[in-house]
Amino acid sequence: MDALFFAGVIVLLIALFMGKEYIDSRTFEKRTLERLYQSYGNVPDRKYGPEELGHISMYYKKHRSANQIDDITWNDLHLDEIYQRMNTSCSAAGDEYLYYRLRTPVYEEEEMADMEERIRFFMEHEAERQKVQSIYFRLGRMRRYSVYEYLDNLETLGERKNEKYLLYDLAVVFCFFLLFYSLPVGIVALLIVLCHNLIGYFKEYKEIEPYISSFRYIRRMLGCAERMGREEMQVIAGQQARLRVCHQRLKGFMRNSYLVISAEKGNGNPLEVVLDYLRMLFYLDLIQFNRALMALRGHMSEVDEMITILGQIETDVVTGAYRASLKEAYCVPTLHYEDGAEVFLKVKDLYHPLLSDPVKNSVSVKRGMLLTGSNASGKSTFLRAVATATLLSQTIHTCPAGSYEAPFFRIYSSMSLRDDLTGGDSYYMVEIKSIKRILDQAMRNDTRPVICFVDEVLRGTNTVERIAASTQIMKMLSREHTMCFAATHDVELTRLLEDVYDNYHFEEKIEEEDIYFPYLLLKGPAVSRNAIALLKMLGYDRRIIEEAEAMAERFLKSGSWI
Repeated sequence: MDALFFAGVIVLLIALFMGKEYIDSRTFEKRTLERLYQSYGNVPDRKYGPEELGHISMYYKKHRSANQIDDITWNDLHLDEIYQRMNTSCSAAGDEYLYYRLRTPVYEEEEMADMEERIRFFMEHEAERQKVQSIYFRLGRMRRYSVYEYLDNLETLGERKNEKYLLYDLAVVFCFFLLFYSLPVGIVALLIVLCHNLIGYFKEYKEIEPYISSFRYIRRMLGCAERMGREEMQVIAGQQARLRVCHQRLKGFMRNSYLVISAEKGNGNPLEVVLDYLRMLFYLDLIQFNRALMALRGHMSEVDEMITILGQIETDVVTGAYRASLKEAYCVPTLHYEDGAEVFLKVKDLYHPLLSDPVKNSVSVKRGMLLTGSNASGKSTFLRAVATATLLSQTIHTCPAGSYEAPFFRIYSSMSLRDDLTGGDSYYMVEIKSIKRILDQAMRNDTRPVICFVDEVLRGTNTVERIAASTQIMKMLSREHTMCFAATHDVELTRLLEDVYDNYHFEEKIEEEDIYFPYLLLKGPAVSRNAIALLKMLGYDRRIIEEAEAMAERFLKSGSWI
């Protein structure tokens, strides 16, 4: 009777512990989801570790194509920062697909229309959006690495068989039977076998442990796919059908993966503690891991398709949230594709989305733009604003402007370059290689026009050769089906290229020994200079200022420094 009472108390305590754990987890989940729903349209406050973006980029690296944004353009436009400003994903699939989408411009009107339909649906239907958000919240992220970093290494595990584990299990069973015939011998034999199994278990578990988290995530994705497939949302009906097919084909993995990934070790659950010991003594999770691995190896394409579809849907939700967060407003761009059509760009009230208090500018051009102006007047920021607007229009169908109209462009830049110390290239060599890649694209036989952004053409060489070579390069970049936006301090280029480029400039205002910048785009070449004025404001010797001003005036009048 006492033993039964004691057992009942133990069972009751376990039940109470599990009940409290369940209630606590449900309460935490409910509160977290409420915060998630309420934060829709807010600027994300997520912090990224130093290596995190490298893992987030893995889906893009596995799906590279010739038409994606290259590394130079990505870095020039500070797209890591734009990605972080935009990303409100709850899952690793959403994290990685959003990164991929920002690097993968769309060139088809039909694809853009489908994307826009999904984005608008989730923006306008709060209940459906929150259902989808709750699914992705439960999917969550990997702890550290991308699932692709594990899947790529599955083959290194080689052929794994279960026969030896089954023999070890039979040895344990044999020792238990031996206890009934000879207790001392049985105990000794059992201890030897258990020690052997535990040592062998930890050795082999260490080999597969890195892959268990990826298996766990794939299993969660399958659960996510199943729940997503049950939702009645016509706007994603096609994706739901494909998710159901993937789920059906991966049933073998689901069936064989539960025991090995049902819970993380050391979570404190009494039943899981008991199950952990059973796993270790009988190699249960190693056996099931091998079976799950065999079931997974034949269906890697389905795993990739699930990540793609789930990432795509969450990215549509995230894009809607990003639109809602743009307090300076946004527009849905008007994009055209027509072979041989006129190249043009019309943007009204354009601003850079990373600026907290931006000055908006409008531009309408049918040929390239040559941009001049004094230091810090806003030239580089304007180039980045136009380039970013073009990219966001063709990736997330969202533009930080009042209106945007243009054809589908191939987008390139050459702006924030630096010496390549590891490769041994000087700044000038890095620069001409960067511009050469744009020229190569402009010369390609492609119906899609090129738009490019160049900040200070050939700044890495002497004045005479810079102006001569820059003139010819810029003329080449003004050819049919190419539009170039370039900033320069070489005012000579405004005259040499006035037949093929529109001249615009930014200017500064100097009042009462102070300088400020309106950041307003003005027509025509720049006529003011501020470099010497800034020296004066910072207290440089008066003789330096006077001699410099005299030399500059003499050169402007005579074209000679002597």
